[in-house]
Amino acid sequence: MTTMTVELGERSYPISVEANLLSQASLLSPYIEKKRVVVVSNQTVADLYADKLGTILGQVKYDLILMPDGEQYKNLQTFEQVIGELLTLGAGRDTILIALGGGVVGDLTGYVAASFQRGIPFIQIPTTLLAQVDSSVGGKTAVNHPLGKNMIGAFYQPKAVVIDTTTLSTLPDREFAAGMAEVIKYGIIYDLAFFEWLEQNKQKLMDKDPDALAYAISRSCEIKAEIVALDERESGIRALLNLGHTFGHAIEAEQGYGNWLHGEAVAAGMILAAKASEAKEWLEASETRRIVDLLSVFELPLDKPEGMGFTAFMKHMRHDKKVAAGQIRFILPQGLGKAVVTSDLSESLLTELLN
Repeated sequence: MTTMTVELGERSYPISVEANLLSQASLLSPYIEKKRVVVVSNQTVADLYADKLGTILGQVKYDLILMPDGEQYKNLQTFEQVIGELLTLGAGRDTILIALGGGVVGDLTGYVAASFQRGIPFIQIPTTLLAQVDSSVGGKTAVNHPLGKNMIGAFYQPKAVVIDTTTLSTLPDREFAAGMAEVIKYGIIYDLAFFEWLEQNKQKLMDKDPDALAYAISRSCEIKAEIVALDERESGIRALLNLGHTFGHAIEAEQGYGNWLHGEAVAAGMILAAKASEAKEWLEASETRRIVDLLSVFELPLDKPEGMGFTAFMKHMRHDKKVAAGQIRFILPQGLGKAVVTSDLSESLLTELLN
């Protein structure tokens, strides 16, 4: 088992990665002792894994709250539904929540945990690749607003992240590919050697080779843990984790949440960011081609949605969380393995790029 720690002083927590972790009760027992346990999931995931989770909880009685399945339900209405069910159950500050599912379940459960009675503990058990390598780690919890993705939320760290890689065996291919976009992102912004490893092992990853997957997930989590430890609340280096997200969140909002998966929108956004870097002579054309080639292996979108141009992008990007002093901030690669936050993209460059 690979274990790493997100180093945040007294709020530090472990991330555990291995196959069949949902059979290891010892990973949860330190956190649920003398606690009332409530599991939040959706019907699809609960049908697959709730019984297995119940087995390792052992004699600990737990309640299950089911939320609708899909990005379009990561909103205040579902947040209120889950809060209401907690109140109906009589949950209190002695309650611990377990988020069992993908990024939507994890993000919303985390925000509920941050808000319910001003904060109760929670554990992340992510069951999609995207959640395992990104959203379950780092304490960003949120729901969407029609005008912008993740606009309502809080920084609130889990007590632990338990990543059972065998859950990926039931993951649809499209969602697996969407998760790979976030894995590739780490190589582009932070670790050239990891990007090269992904190029060399792309077929093994496509085939879901257990060892290759375990390494890709572990290395992604290590990188995110390092960055979060340096900048928990995204005042500096953590913003680099948003490569492709300024463009990608605009795509998700414009197309309707759930029509483009988050990772698909990020993939298209990363290519737009790479093309912007190339226009600024920060990235070689050959490096852009390597990014495109690696994303294409997983059949991810290589272009923005047809018919979506400058006006539609700007409508949403002006509401992006990274806007500072009225300036939209973009994350652009400066060669492979390095990235920078900048507002230095002219309207003429953006117009050409987005139209």
